[in-house]
Amino acid sequence: MPTSASAASPVRVRRIYDPPEPDDGYRVLVDRLWPRGESKEKARLDEWLKDVTPSNELRKCFHGGEGTFEQFRHRYETELKQPEAAQALAHLIDLSRRGPLTLLTAAKDPEHSHTAVLLAAVREAPAPRHQQQS
Repeated sequence: MPTSASAASPVRVRRIYDPPEPDDGYRVLVDRLWPRGESKEKARLDEWLKDVTPSNELRKCFHGGEGTFEQFRHRYETELKQPEAAQALAHLIDLSRRGPLTLLTAAKDPEHSHTAVLLAAVREAPAPRHQQQS
């Protein structure tokens, strides 16, 4: 039976403004814009992965109140299939299989932002073929 990436190691979303925790593991900022008022030293990032973020157009539409979260989710999932975004998502999935992974965002409501879509995509990714066979 296939296993998800989450079975291998924990993946979670946290706000970048929250202090780092020992069990954060690898910390990746998944926002297109640098968080206002946050220093790189304080953030303690391992990586800033802009290619996995929504396009500027989609981000502006969603933050401007155009459409529902479900419409945003659908459009973002479509964007994640584009080559650069798909490669960045594959990178996140690979990181999640190596150990704990924390996706960082400045979003005030991460559960209704692109990070919720990313978290689901990483957690629901099928295991590599060699792990699927028992």
